[in-house]
Amino acid sequence: MDAKALPYISVLGVMFGTTLLASRFSVGQFHSTTYAGLRLSIAALAHVLVYLLAVRGRQWPRDKALWWRSALLGVLGTALPMNLIILSLEFQSSGLTSILLTLGPAITVLIAHFALKDERINTRKALGVGLALSGAVLLAALGETGLPNVSQANPIGYVLVISAMIMGSAMTVYARKYMQAMDAFDVASVRMLAASLFAMPLSIAIWGFDLSQVTTQGYFALAWAAVVGTFLAMLLAFYNIQRFGASPAAMVMYIVPIVASIGGVFLLGEQITRGMLAGMSLIVVGIAILNQRARRKELPKNV
Repeated sequence: MDAKALPYISVLGVMFGTTLLASRFSVGQFHSTTYAGLRLSIAALAHVLVYLLAVRGRQWPRDKALWWRSALLGVLGTALPMNLIILSLEFQSSGLTSILLTLGPAITVLIAHFALKDERINTRKALGVGLALSGAVLLAALGETGLPNVSQANPIGYVLVISAMIMGSAMTVYARKYMQAMDAFDVASVRMLAASLFAMPLSIAIWGFDLSQVTTQGYFALAWAAVVGTFLAMLLAFYNIQRFGASPAAMVMYIVPIVASIGGVFLLGEQITRGMLAGMSLIVVGIAILNQRARRKELPKNV
């Protein structure tokens, strides 16, 4: 990996990791769906401002296919997974949740095997997926929660995170299959707008809109998660991919669990157990194997 990429990738990992911490803190003050809806709405507003201010000449997208596909991506790939992940934080620590989220690439590989003809699982991928999933199974078998004074995990937390990852990974494959030629920022903007228009009204209709328990710290956590962890982090992620490539940019997934786990211990009173470290090790090794590219032997050139 280019050494120049390390600061950018580290900053992005801190953004994502601290966003999980902010979300874990916020579930004690907001209803989880209210928090998710507000977070998406603030991030969507930031996207809209980019177009209103014509930053770098940005014009609002007019491609109907982009709007329909991005809207679907926003509902199934952003709004619903985010709600499930935030809800899971009521049952387990931000550190454990971040470890489980590292499974994302392994689940994507499995789905891509059946949905994309050029993404078949080979021996290396099978080994990586197997190790990563065994780490998740170990965490579940040990009943890890990352929370003090909780002896046995509530399986609902695991089910929520895994369900969110399956949905997110399926939509990642969908985007790779149908949206590769579309402008990435336009897709992200419409995706965020659609996600907010779905999540916020639905939350209000089902759960109402009560902010009476929210403190100043709670509003700050919401603003951080929306502006830094959702909008600015997305911009930095795009920048990293464009400048350093997809493989170095993917290294951020190794930083997020470290930030979320250590931050959870010092800021939220969470804990890191040997079982969590063992499960995380298996998952990280599995994902590292998935990220490796088999080296091709160079063929001699004709002179």
